[in-house]
Amino acid sequence: MHRHARRRGIPTRGGSAAVVVALALLLAGCPTARRVPEGNPDRPIEAGDRYVALGDSYTAGYLTGELDPASGGCLRSLDNYPHRIARALDLELTDVSCGGATTENVTAAQQPSRGDAVPPQLDAVGEDTALVTIGLGGNDFNVFGVLVVNCVLAGQQDRTGSPCADLVAENPESLDNIGTIRDRLVDVVTAVRDRAPDARILLVGYPQTFPATTGCAQLPLAAGDVPFAYDALVSLNSAVSSAARKSGAAYVDVWTASEGHDICSADPWIAGAVPPRPDGAPYHPYPEEQELVAGLLLDVLGN
Repeated sequence: MHRHARRRGIPTRGGSAAVVVALALLLAGCPTARRVPEGNPDRPIEAGDRYVALGDSYTAGYLTGELDPASGGCLRSLDNYPHRIARALDLELTDVSCGGATTENVTAAQQPSRGDAVPPQLDAVGEDTALVTIGLGGNDFNVFGVLVVNCVLAGQQDRTGSPCADLVAENPESLDNIGTIRDRLVDVVTAVRDRAPDARILLVGYPQTFPATTGCAQLPLAAGDVPFAYDALVSLNSAVSSAARKSGAAYVDVWTASEGHDICSADPWIAGAVPPRPDGAPYHPYPEEQELVAGLLLDVLGN
């Protein structure tokens, strides 16, 4: 996910097909995907091992620490969870996470919203890579952007209704984008394993960005669209966890661990529309969330 979601027109009934499809596909089921070899899920990670972090802005962690001057338009923090893990385990880190990245940017170059284009993230993975973490999926089909841009804009016209959820109800015919995201993540794991057959691979889920039922000033969605947005991220995390099962990678469940710390909570670990703190970008993690993810990963790794 990128810290700057592109502004689009307010979705209306019978509006743009692209927006309707993106909304309608958030909650769709997942088709059966092929199974891939399991690789080396129990490989011990030791000091000096090579660690490559692939991901979007929830991995890059913009504003959660000092900006990595080498990250260009990707806006990576030097205190994001990959850097925290690398320091804790004394690993040789190559962090290629980038704001706005999709699963397609694993094998294709990315043009960030500012700065120069960056190479495919997979280029950082080599045969000697021991550990790879992958935090991707939320930008595919603009899933996250639809929720925090299109749905927010729709809510400005209808504060008490459910304009985004209504679009889904009125346009049930759609392709299965959530299932496609799951399959793309399986392909990402396969591509990583082809380059680093002995690497330990972890798929990182997303936190509870939105509350389950009731919004707040920092989350300006229509009242009826708050549970819709929550359910959309439940489906996204289901796609990530399913991809982990299908590919033999480990799944890191950030969703459960971040319960009670959504945008509207008393102790938010995700910044809202106008962050009151300087260490978080709109709709993106605060340092506390990055610390949480690092701890979860260290637990999985047994360190």
